[in-house]
Amino acid sequence: MLLSILAQAQPGGSTAMIYQIIMWVGIIGVFYFFMIRPQQKKQKEQKEMLSSIKKGDEVVTIGGMHGKVFLVDDTTVTLDLDKGVKLTFDKSAISRTTKS
Repeated sequence: MLLSILAQAQPGGSTAMIYQIIMWVGIIGVFYFFMIRPQQKKQKEQKEMLSSIKKGDEVVTIGGMHGKVFLVDDTTVTLDLDKGVKLTFDKSAISRTTKS
């Protein structure tokens, strides 16, 4: 019985398996270079931007609030909005800097 099943197997099965492995490695490589790597680069740039924030920088929060940095702590940033209004945000809430 087992011998008849093996006899019915198509020749060249190992080469088809190699091509399938190569295809999966290619798919994983494309996925890494087009999705994972750019995201890691963007996260690194965001982390560097947050660590370089200093007093006087103009920033925009993720909620769209514009303000000038008044005070910078380890995890928080106090923004001076307008006419002495000061709000404290988490550093991770800063989206980008507009100008210094």
